[in-house]
Amino acid sequence: MNYRLGILVSHPIQYYVPWFWHLAKRMDIEVFYAHRQDGKGQAQAGFGVEFDWDVPLLEGYPYRWLKNVSRRPTLRSFSGCDTPEIFDIVRREKFDAFLIFGWNRKSSIQTILACWKKGVPVLMRGDSHLGEYRSMLLRVTKYFPYRFFLPRLSAHLYVGQRNREYLTHYGVPKEKLFFVPHFVDNAYFREAALRVEKEAKTADIRKRFKVPENAFVCLFVGKMISKKRASDFIRACLSVMSRPEGRDIFALLVGDGPLRDSLEQLASPCADQIRFAGFQNQSEMPFFYRAANVLVLPSDGGETWGLVVNEAFACGIPAIVSDRVGCAPDLIEEGKTGYTFPLGQIEVLARKILEIKEAWQTDSQFIQKSLLQKITDYSMDAATKALKEVLETICLSRKVYEPL
Repeated sequence: MNYRLGILVSHPIQYYVPWFWHLAKRMDIEVFYAHRQDGKGQAQAGFGVEFDWDVPLLEGYPYRWLKNVSRRPTLRSFSGCDTPEIFDIVRREKFDAFLIFGWNRKSSIQTILACWKKGVPVLMRGDSHLGEYRSMLLRVTKYFPYRFFLPRLSAHLYVGQRNREYLTHYGVPKEKLFFVPHFVDNAYFREAALRVEKEAKTADIRKRFKVPENAFVCLFVGKMISKKRASDFIRACLSVMSRPEGRDIFALLVGDGPLRDSLEQLASPCADQIRFAGFQNQSEMPFFYRAANVLVLPSDGGETWGLVVNEAFACGIPAIVSDRVGCAPDLIEEGKTGYTFPLGQIEVLARKILEIKEAWQTDSQFIQKSLLQKITDYSMDAATKALKEVLETICLSRKVYEPL
């Protein structure tokens, strides 16, 4: 059956668009965007610089801009995306289901209410988990409304173990939970990485940032904001570099943000081994992954997943992540695809860097084989197959849960 699927997203997101291209060839979809994000908005979101993504975000699939009537259009507040026309759209058009990415904006609630009124099943996909820091007051305030609201959606497409635990905590029954994995465009990153090797671009990146060809390179990728904890990465690298076995270890930080100046100052004792590459657009990232030997993601619980780990795996390099990062229990197999370490434990992270260096130098092919096996389960094809199964289950049963 060719299902008609509506999709609501806050704004064009570089990680989602390849899936929309893929889905548009396999079913009848239409994507609705609630907000037009500009370069200034990207800078305010923590990237530190104004830019537009250098991959096409509005090609290859049907989409529509919703009229945002908010007095202050923004992604930074609940009321910043206010799109009441979705009520008429859902009422007029015959959707078999509506997929919504998150529900922390007014436009999401409007779409859910419109679907409930029309009897259209609502599928929710998010990556929240219980490890995100919240005050006790906020946890208590959210608990009962969440337990009332979340179980009443038709299906939840959980992306990993911690997201499933989150949904179960708020009372979502087992029969409404469907595993639809988090992923990136593995084929794009893998093919780009192979092209990098073929064209010897890895050496070019290292040469540009004065990194020796035989160095072991630790990579940080992300916004330079507090939750990413780039300072933990730098401190661990400083610790490693002070040891005899760390003399050939270099660090490369890709990204920008409000903390960059302080991070550069922190790195100054080993400025000859710690390089700052600044913000790099999406098409540049495979070059940096292949120029590195390991990705380090030391973020706190605000890192609800960490798709840079998927990107790194697709490019053939392992990862070391903090135990609060959302993808840790799903993607990290100790000693095979990387390591985890307790959040903020600098010396433990330093030891893990040395361990992955030894493992890489001993048998890099084993690690790369493990990465390929792991990332196959977190792919666009796997997510698409799972989504089709959800639609078959939900649309055939037509079990739509309306509010009281």
